[in-house]
Amino acid sequence: MFWQQEMETLGRDELNALQLERLRTTIERAARSPFYKHRLAKAGVGASDIKSLDDLRRIPFTTKQDLRDSYPHGMLAAPLEQVVRLHGSSGTTGQSTVIFHTQRDLDTWTDLVARGLVMAGGGPADVFQNMMSYGLFTGGLGLHYGAERIGMLVIPAGSGNTRRQITLMRDFGTTVIHITPSYALHVSTAFAVHEVDPRGLKLRIGVFGAEPYSEETRQKLERLLHLDGYNCYGLSEMNGPAVAFECSKKNGLHVWEDSFIVEVIDSDTTEPVEEGGEGELVFTTINREAMPILRYRTRDRSAIVPGPCACGRHHRRIRAIVGRTDDMLILGGVNVFPSQVEAVLMRIPEVGTNYQIVLDRVGELDRMTVRVELSSKSFHGDIKELRAISGRVTHELRDELVVNPTVELLEPDTLEPSMGKAVRVVDNREKR
Repeated sequence: MFWQQEMETLGRDELNALQLERLRTTIERAARSPFYKHRLAKAGVGASDIKSLDDLRRIPFTTKQDLRDSYPHGMLAAPLEQVVRLHGSSGTTGQSTVIFHTQRDLDTWTDLVARGLVMAGGGPADVFQNMMSYGLFTGGLGLHYGAERIGMLVIPAGSGNTRRQITLMRDFGTTVIHITPSYALHVSTAFAVHEVDPRGLKLRIGVFGAEPYSEETRQKLERLLHLDGYNCYGLSEMNGPAVAFECSKKNGLHVWEDSFIVEVIDSDTTEPVEEGGEGELVFTTINREAMPILRYRTRDRSAIVPGPCACGRHHRRIRAIVGRTDDMLILGGVNVFPSQVEAVLMRIPEVGTNYQIVLDRVGELDRMTVRVELSSKSFHGDIKELRAISGRVTHELRDELVVNPTVELLEPDTLEPSMGKAVRVVDNREKR
């Protein structure tokens, strides 16, 4: 199924030609902003210097710090009277970052979201319950307008208030939900608490995004919620959700290459990696008016999926996000991503839906404790059984991570549930 079939099925040569044309236009537009006027002049690069897509590498990278330093209007490339909305980060880890949009920008973004929802099987007959936060965060409004664009009945539920969420699902026959994986796991637990059988609901599609998660988590959610789960990737600097979206083949997420150019680089050398190799994603907007961004380093780690997709789209695919370079944990010289821990836990039946990674330092040695809730069906209080579960979890984590964690088993509902993006890691080493 297609929303904009002609654009979604462009051939590779046609996509490359469109990207080159739009890249030149974008560079001209970006140079109207104070930031890029100076940055491009210093690099000695203008639109006329871009002869092929390979010339994109002549342009310096843009980083999160550049956006912070340019706050509030340093990257704005359009007159303020043409700007109709801004989104931004919370600023909890530093200066906020903001992204401006013209009406055309919002219309383009809405169509990209619509493409993804239709590609996942959504349509006008669906009831769409949006369980993401609204406001400056892009996840709420981004999917809201895309769902409305294709004619879905939209329930702007927002995040939290789980009992009310379940009531809305039941009363209005929700068929599609948009939710973070961590909150979806909590909702699945709440079904049991409130004696709701998800098989009695009309749920059929789950759109999961806003945080990295493992394939094992997707499969667990599909079992627990009795729906078909789809991965949606985005970041506010590139609009928000639906920069890339899974099709029905579920073999990578299609990047909408008529709006974005994607690169994969080695984070240390900043050189491109071979197609199929894992590295840091870098994106360039090529269809945005108010605030074009060139070669933005996302810190998200992924890889290009080689070869064509059987769905008929030629837009390149990226693998599900492994994690962020700044989320990577280093324990005794070993690199560990929280998503690796999650992948192990979610394939163990006795494990529940919530966990936490606690890092400490004893003397000069790093220590990892993985606090794991048991599933309600597996918590019987039998010491021998608990030891067996703990031993299995420890063994599988050690095999995956090549570090020896301490496993702490917890009763169900011991840890604070996440209503939005989950905070899975508590690093006490930084508090010393």
